[in-house]
Amino acid sequence: MYKKILVPVASDHDPKTENAIAVARLLADKGEKITVLTVVESVPDFIVSHLPEGQMERNRRAIADGLAEDFAGADDINIAVITGHAGRSIVEYAEDQGIDCIVMNSHRPDLTDYFLGSTAARVVRHAQCSVHVLR
Repeated sequence: MYKKILVPVASDHDPKTENAIAVARLLADKGEKITVLTVVESVPDFIVSHLPEGQMERNRRAIADGLAEDFAGADDINIAVITGHAGRSIVEYAEDQGIDCIVMNSHRPDLTDYFLGSTAARVVRHAQCSVHVLR
């Protein structure tokens, strides 16, 4: 059983998210919290300069609020929203937070990542903790 579990989810709230949460709950030690993480892709500065001031922060807040609404009443869920490259940021977040298991869905594989989506493949290759990938 794991003490610190991370469940990365896409900002579009993939319908398979509930499966990942269910698996994480089965793997978690009794009473432990699960962190649901969304990574907002970085936007180049030359694009940000054309957006209204504070727009990126409002976007992050809207995503966090949506996740909080989705998991309202779930006392075992913490919400985190960060900015960066999805695969790299998930691995870095897991290392920084002392995560001991990542539970994630595999998304839309293509020919270069036939068995796993590209984000899942990167996390599996680089994470320093256990990774449980759902297909």
